[in-house]
Amino acid sequence: MIQDNSSFNSFMQGASRVFLTPILPLLDDKSITEIMINGPDKIYIERSGKLQKTNAQFKDSKALEAAANIICQFVGKRYSTETPRVDARLPDGSRVHVIGPPACPAGMSLSIRRFPDKPLMGDDLVRFGSVTPLVLNFLKTMIEMHQNIIVAGGTGSGKTSLLNVLGRYIPPDERLLIIEDTQELQIFQEHVVRLEARPPDEKGRGGVLIRELFHSALRMRPDRIIIGEIRGGEALDLIQAMTSGHSGAMGTVHATRPLDALRRLETLCLYADTGLPLTAVRTQVASALHLIVCQARLKDGSRKIVEVAEVLPLNESADYRVNTLFAYEIDHVDEDTGKIHGALRAQGNLPTFFEHAVKQGYDLTPQMFMRDPELAKPNKQLELSH
Repeated sequence: MIQDNSSFNSFMQGASRVFLTPILPLLDDKSITEIMINGPDKIYIERSGKLQKTNAQFKDSKALEAAANIICQFVGKRYSTETPRVDARLPDGSRVHVIGPPACPAGMSLSIRRFPDKPLMGDDLVRFGSVTPLVLNFLKTMIEMHQNIIVAGGTGSGKTSLLNVLGRYIPPDERLLIIEDTQELQIFQEHVVRLEARPPDEKGRGGVLIRELFHSALRMRPDRIIIGEIRGGEALDLIQAMTSGHSGAMGTVHATRPLDALRRLETLCLYADTGLPLTAVRTQVASALHLIVCQARLKDGSRKIVEVAEVLPLNESADYRVNTLFAYEIDHVDEDTGKIHGALRAQGNLPTFFEHAVKQGYDLTPQMFMRDPELAKPNKQLELSH
């Protein structure tokens, strides 16, 4: 998602700037990660993972609708009662979702997701306390091994940011196909092809589904396929591709725990409506995936990797199993600030592929997965922000 400053400057000038006047200070504030407009006088922001209401407001509902129309028109889309849901992307990379009547009876609502001017790097995540150097190096190794990785987490947990970082560890000589509903990923490798879905027009024409893009990607000689967010029947296409030789795939899914992520993917596979028995779907999901990385926004607003788990074969009851390698453990919560103190720690479990990886020359040691005896205490319940 390369930012086009000239286009953005053009967008922010003239009539556009007039219509957006109430939220211009918010758009200019780089510390704001999301702007949520619930109505003319109900404008909220997210800063440092925390929500707060602002004093900004539009004159009335017509002024808000005019602002939404300006955004839609600039990206070549149209809002109307026939198409009351519009996804758009501003030239600076901000993602916009517009929804209004009749889909939103209370009136027009906009959500603007902001992205940093400078893409986050692995060192940034370490500095923020989102991941440890050890776990980051482990994830790098998993990417080098062409492991199939799913990043799971709730809304606003930082899934896309983490996937961006992981994507930059893909070797530059590989051909990468990125598939998204709306372009968000900032993966700037040498050989990248980006595919983007689009909804049909008012007459049902011109729509392109994620599943259709996935089928195209398979015919374009990919070394890896990344799906920005898995949310439908394309899950089955991805799982079957993983099991048929397309290794090193990555994507995100909405789930909070590894087992939840596997069950969510199972449900999405069933959306494909192929008539596959449930056990067959589960077997494919378990055999296709190697690693689940769970990202969360904690109660204090911080975003962290909270669990890294290896996916194991199904048990005798055909249920999912995982091998937790690393997990975030809370040590204490500051009574004055509410800040959560803890660490992402090894859980004392070697991955089942450890010996194979070492024989192949990958940089893994038993010490990476050893649990410090002094820290051998029950993991405190994570306080997630919802």
